Amino acid sequence: MTTKIVTTESIDLTRTKAPALPIAPTLYARQYQDQLNNVLRLYFTQLDNFISQLNSNTSVVTSNLRVPYGAFSSNLTQTTTANTATLMTMNTTDFTSNVTLNSSNITVEYAGVYNLQFSAQLENADNASQDVYIWLRQNGVNIPGSTGVIGMQARKNPGDPAHDIKGWNYFLSMNARDNVSIFWSTTNANVTVPFYAASGSPTKPATQSVVTTITFVSAR
Repeated sequence: MTTKIVTTESIDLTRTKAPALPIAPTLYARQYQDQLNNVLRLYFTQLDNFISQLNSNTSVVTSNLRVPYGAFSSNLTQTTTANTATLMTMNTTDFTSNVTLNSSNITVEYAGVYNLQFSAQLENADNASQDVYIWLRQNGVNIPGSTGVIGMQARKNPGDPAHDIKGWNYFLSMNARDNVSIFWSTTNANVTVPFYAASGSPTKPATQSVVTTITFVSAR
């Protein structure tokens, strides 16, 4: 059975436990020296095996090391009313390890520093230019300084809206079981976060309305 190592502050890659060394007798004793050498030999063998895994050119490193991560997206068009804080929803889990998606809230299993990255497809069907605001909430509380402001051009023609896609990333300090979510608002309800189906000429895959990834960076 292969042991999986999770690189978080609760399970540290460099954590080792020194062996319990036998108490030395007052006078030299061959039996004590042999016992001591055996304890140290076993300990250093374990260290050598661990270091060899980290230095290996084989798949051992990639198969045994686990870093928490998650990748989520949405295949739904998202709308809102003007000047209203609205949750950006995600309904698809693409990849995950020790990170879960619950009601569009991203929850981490382990404490640490995480890198959250996201992109949102935007569309403006209004005759005038409009603004879009996107920000983060951690455990339901707005994160100071996290708001981005996007200026959307007016639609090009009736039935031909303006399109844009925006994305950025943040480092977040999170405790175990903390969650983070993405919110948005706009100055006009004609601005949406659309999902586009696959299309032809040339053949193009579908466009998710929101794509979000989160990756463990380091223990704090």
